[in-house]
Amino acid sequence: MKKWTRRAFIGAGVLAGGTLVIGIAIRPGNRSSKVAGLIASEGETVMNVWLKIAPDNTVTAIIPHAEMGQGVHTALAMMLADEMDADWSKVKFQEAPADKEYANFTLLKGFVAGNATFPKFIEGTIDGVFLTAVKSLNFQITGGSASVRFTGQQAMRIAGAAAKSILMQAASDTWKVPIEELIAKNSIISHPRSNRSATFAELAPAAAKVNIPTQPKLKSPEEFTLMGTSQPRFDIPAKVTGEAQFGMDVQVPGMKYATIKASPVFGSKVKSMDTTVSSSQQGVKKILNLGDAVAVIADSFWQAKTTLDVLPIEFETTENSGLNQEEIIDRYRNAMDSDLAEGNLDTHFKDGDATTAFEEAAILVEAEYQLPFLAHATMEPMNCTAWLHDGKCEIWCGSQNPLGVRAAAAEILEIDIDQVTVHNQLLGGGFGRRSETDVIKQAILIAKEVDFPVKLIWSREEDTQHDVYREATISRMKAGLDQSGLPIAYAHQFIFKHHPPEAADIPYSIPNQLIHYSSPASHVPWGNWRSVDHSTQGFLTESFIDEMAHAAKQDSFAFRKKLTRDNSRFQRVLDLVYEKSNWGAPLPANWGRGIAIAQSFGSIVAEVAEVEVGIDGKVKVHRVVCAVDPGFAIHPNGFIAQMESGIIYGLAAAMTGEITIENGAVAQSNFHNYPVTRMNEAPKIETHIINSGNPPGGGGEPSTPVIAPAVTNAIFDATGIRIRQLPISKTDLRASIRQTT
Repeated sequence: MKKWTRRAFIGAGVLAGGTLVIGIAIRPGNRSSKVAGLIASEGETVMNVWLKIAPDNTVTAIIPHAEMGQGVHTALAMMLADEMDADWSKVKFQEAPADKEYANFTLLKGFVAGNATFPKFIEGTIDGVFLTAVKSLNFQITGGSASVRFTGQQAMRIAGAAAKSILMQAASDTWKVPIEELIAKNSIISHPRSNRSATFAELAPAAAKVNIPTQPKLKSPEEFTLMGTSQPRFDIPAKVTGEAQFGMDVQVPGMKYATIKASPVFGSKVKSMDTTVSSSQQGVKKILNLGDAVAVIADSFWQAKTTLDVLPIEFETTENSGLNQEEIIDRYRNAMDSDLAEGNLDTHFKDGDATTAFEEAAILVEAEYQLPFLAHATMEPMNCTAWLHDGKCEIWCGSQNPLGVRAAAAEILEIDIDQVTVHNQLLGGGFGRRSETDVIKQAILIAKEVDFPVKLIWSREEDTQHDVYREATISRMKAGLDQSGLPIAYAHQFIFKHHPPEAADIPYSIPNQLIHYSSPASHVPWGNWRSVDHSTQGFLTESFIDEMAHAAKQDSFAFRKKLTRDNSRFQRVLDLVYEKSNWGAPLPANWGRGIAIAQSFGSIVAEVAEVEVGIDGKVKVHRVVCAVDPGFAIHPNGFIAQMESGIIYGLAAAMTGEITIENGAVAQSNFHNYPVTRMNEAPKIETHIINSGNPPGGGGEPSTPVIAPAVTNAIFDATGIRIRQLPISKTDLRASIRQTT
């Protein structure tokens, strides 16, 4: 845990959106009126930017992250309330406004520096740099599995502890008793010796005038009362009753609907169209040329869509208009070949002399893998409601990036960002897609042309064909083994490196490594996809390590254990998944068991998949056993739900997920040709958590990278066929089963 000093507090000013530098609190003389105006109602006392106390003793946690099913509002409130010793039955949450005061300082700092500590004399300077950066970048992001591990650890806990400290100080000053004799419990400060007590609400006005401590004492895990328990989630009741409001549910008086048709080929523009609204187009208000798309505004979405479907539109032809998937992959391969031949590869990691070690190896293992483009396929289609009135702009949407939404709107409209208000809604799936602002920008352009609110809704087809995609990847891997089967060299050449930067690192103790990559041009737009580069690198590394184990004639589990012997966390996770999966136990004919492990976003996840390959070649995943070390699971049930969610999401991608390009455009259009895992296809999932005492890791993404290699390794166990190209559905497994039978 980072040690906060007075220098750090003064240097950074405010812990905003992920970091709370509590030393400069909400009080007259700094940002008191602004922050109070952002988050407080009449009678409420703002203790710091992260919490307020109402006269009825309700504590409200201000949460700077969007809720998209991950339970973040509950988990972060628990962290604050636990440190504060608040009565959980009187704790509520409020999502922070889209404002620079809540820019995610800690997330940016965490992404760059992780859990690193810094010398006290430079803490303030470092924090100040990150704070300035996030405000200038309008960085208020929910993503990177970072809410609990960065905002929770470095903001909410500190905010709660600091609030408790000043409440106790206020009681001490009021009652003239030593602070050491006071007890905080269930939102009450008591002094047993004098039999006096007061609620947080009664003490709050006086506490708000107390100097905030620069180093509030945090609880040890043994002292936790809320963290580590599975409290009822704030968001569930409204979702069960149907009262929860997502972006699609927004209704504004006088609102009309719009939908769009963009150029099928990325980068192409509208060449010709007819913007005339005829009397036969019932309910249609306006037809707009947005440059790369056509929009229709009507009384209903259906009227807008049916009009758009028959509207004669011609798009420009570009150099990419005839491009097909095979040509894209050929370009990637050619780039890899030329970069390798000309020495133009970018180096990710180099250790030792892999070239010489390969020459000395007794066994060489080589493989090429290919992964497809992937769409996000969120359940809630892309949408945004915008209204321009009185020189201002109001936006209703579900966004992972609400401050970025404000900035994008202000830029398009050429108005001050303070004139833009974002009403962030619940998200019906994000997975990185809703960190983008493309839909928002279109909604603003449409709203500029009318004097009423407009809800822009993308059709499912538009969403599938104009997403920002996980990159298609080619990988060439090579390993050299000695006579005993131990690896002595490892080389990996792949296409594209985005983030996190460590994704291509391997957890195995292998000397003489060379990992490098190429970055060829592509007209297909890239975007953050659940677990980002870990989703590709997890499959590549864990598929190839299995091939190495087979070449060494060693058990897949034992091989991984041997190569991670210096990493006690990996060893414990492997041992647990071995035990819980009953590794090595007999399976029915045509069944297989596969294992994979990876570390991402601060958590280590191992999964064992049990699969059956039918006589028709179809793969059925019956069971997935997941063992995970997240450091400490703040909300165990919520964490397990995220493990299950990540597995299901990754399983859909592994089994059938594929976006292909035909004549420059995306060929897939809806769930019939871009399917997701259905209920009857979902395996039984068992999740087992190790609370190792390390800092909390992420939960939303770490289970996704591991499921694909666990399943393909299980298919090899069942059939003897290696799956080196995803999705699995591209490989015909029928012959192997007939032969086995």
